[in-house]
Amino acid sequence: MSSPTASTSALDLTDPTTFVRYDPHVFWAEVRDHNPVYWYQGREDRPGFWVVSRYVDVVASYTDAARLSSARGTVLDVLLRGEDSAGGRMLAVTDRPRHRELRNVMLRAFSPRVLGRVVEQVHRRADELIRRVTGTGAFDFATEVAESIPMGTICDLLSIPPADRPDLLRWNKNALSSDEADANLYAALEARNQILLYFMDLAEQRRASPSDDVISMIATATVGGEPLSIDDVALNCYSLILGGDESSRMSAICAVKAFVDFPDQWRAVRDGDVAIDTAVEEVLRWATPAMHFARTATTDFELRGQQVRAGDIVTLWNLSANFDEREFDRPYRFEVARTPNKHLSFGHGPHFCLGAYLGRAELRALLTALVGTVSRIESAGSPRRVYSNFLNGHSSLPVAFTGR
Repeated sequence: MSSPTASTSALDLTDPTTFVRYDPHVFWAEVRDHNPVYWYQGREDRPGFWVVSRYVDVVASYTDAARLSSARGTVLDVLLRGEDSAGGRMLAVTDRPRHRELRNVMLRAFSPRVLGRVVEQVHRRADELIRRVTGTGAFDFATEVAESIPMGTICDLLSIPPADRPDLLRWNKNALSSDEADANLYAALEARNQILLYFMDLAEQRRASPSDDVISMIATATVGGEPLSIDDVALNCYSLILGGDESSRMSAICAVKAFVDFPDQWRAVRDGDVAIDTAVEEVLRWATPAMHFARTATTDFELRGQQVRAGDIVTLWNLSANFDEREFDRPYRFEVARTPNKHLSFGHGPHFCLGAYLGRAELRALLTALVGTVSRIESAGSPRRVYSNFLNGHSSLPVAFTGR
């Protein structure tokens, strides 16, 4: 990010370019201090929305599922266009009581029995990828390593045929972000449709002939005494891809970039001065791969002196909360030994990320592979940010690894 002195009053939170051109941390620090809950005025034909920036208020809002609903959508761009067509059907955009039942079904996909073998494959994949690029000179960590770990993990979890995985990765990258400022909205919608059609076909196959895999588990489950429709099975498989690929990929890229920017912190991890699990939590806080989540008010209520009305969109900015000086000492310093570290990168409350354990396992595998193989991590060019007002991170990170 550049231009940290840009006028914060002019920043457009709905424009992905904002998060490429400016350093939003300057903006959020000012907002937390002077206007921690404020109304963002709608522009042109789009509605306005509430902006919640302080850690304590974001946590309270995540917890308040009764007054802040997820069913209309949880991403700002979607809510500004109307509402999420998956509302009430996909776990992330479903409220209680159906949310609780559907979450219990999805939790089976993350049981120790299922995850044990998946995590073993994560470590093997991370080791292989890091060994392959170490000592080879400059390479793009984002495309040559980070793309393969999370998507491979989720595809292992869902038993996706290897030949289909490159298409899923390409579609998913197009669905939430872009490498270009003039990204085509219809291309993103088409990518999402391709993913859903793929999973509908796979769900029909697995329901007709179930086996010991997660898609079969979801396709044969019941919610409210009824089996899920094929559409709903596909939507919830898609939710695993959404949560498991982009956010983990952004976090992995952020980890390596942070080690480039803070070489003393890399040495602390490399030399065993800090436990890898502790470092993983700081990477997650520093990365904050989902900048925000959104809710819709179901009733009138007051939030830090502001009157929220039923139907209002309320945005909860993890990117601000994870750097709130009231919660984190020296928040703008990447400190791998930071503890406690109660970041909100996996959300909070009833919608706490279902795949948090797996996301942590992927970062643990990456850091373990780096420690075992790499001595120095150096920049080999300028990183490139993604164009998104939801995802926080980079799509390209040229680096060079020197072997131990």
